[in-house]
Amino acid sequence: MTLKEIKAPISGHVKTFEQRFKDSMKSKVPLLDTITRYIVKRKGKQLRPLFVFFSAELYEGINERTYRAAALIELLHTATLIHDDVVDDSNERRGFFSLNALWKNKISVLVGDYLLSRGLQLALENDDFDLLKIVTRSVKEMSEGELLQIEKARSLDVEEDIYFEIIRKKTATLIASCLACGAASAGATKEDIKAIQAVGEKIGTAFQIKDDILDLDLSRMKGKPSGVDIKERKMTLPLIYLINQASYGQKRKIVNIVKNHNQDEEKVGELIEMIHQSGGVRYATEKMTQYKNEALEMLKSLPDKAAKNSLEQLIEFTISREN
Repeated sequence: MTLKEIKAPISGHVKTFEQRFKDSMKSKVPLLDTITRYIVKRKGKQLRPLFVFFSAELYEGINERTYRAAALIELLHTATLIHDDVVDDSNERRGFFSLNALWKNKISVLVGDYLLSRGLQLALENDDFDLLKIVTRSVKEMSEGELLQIEKARSLDVEEDIYFEIIRKKTATLIASCLACGAASAGATKEDIKAIQAVGEKIGTAFQIKDDILDLDLSRMKGKPSGVDIKERKMTLPLIYLINQASYGQKRKIVNIVKNHNQDEEKVGELIEMIHQSGGVRYATEKMTQYKNEALEMLKSLPDKAAKNSLEQLIEFTISREN
């Protein structure tokens, strides 16, 4: 099923949200307005607002607070992506030039700060303290996850449990917040919010493993060339699997490529081939499917409404996507 078909039941709400999101970024500073227009133009699939909306529909339905919840999440997410591009020195995102490629690091960091502050302001102006509590916890965990990943990239001593802790904080926490904020905006109880937040953690984990797998597809050239994670010395699940299966001599070779030859296309290609041959991609696919199935199983205990089917379809889409 296509994303357009999945979002069809709430397409009117999505249109309203898109206008609200644009309005939330407006500024009297011309440079800032130029940059935010560019940001809106290059927005990706916008999966996160869909998680917010479908979650709200499981309870009392989408309302004004739901629009603000989705905007708060998207402002936060956009700010973190801008800061990530600065940290990673990335010149591209989704086939477009990154902000730091066009306006340099100083302006990019300030724009990220502006978007984050607009999200906080949006919540405070409307007394959405419950939403703010959920989202600020995510910001804290995402920062911790990034720093833990950077720390481990220096030593390359990542075991599976550390990997899952990193992606729980870096990726899963934000999708969990989408579902929690959607439910909170629509009158869900604390128990309901906790339950759907747990579903979000499972989805977010599967989502990140899918990213790991996509990065190892040598035929994929859609705005992000293969092997970027290796070039950035990120320890992904397929790579960890390869290291755990390798002999002492092979481990030294792998670590040497990641540490000292990560910008050598031939060496990176050789390492990707080793990961495939070891069964690392197959293993990661099995883990991804496990987390997806656990999320779907947990959904069964949630209110039985049409939105549950939409949420199931969205979960399936997140792990079948090709970019």
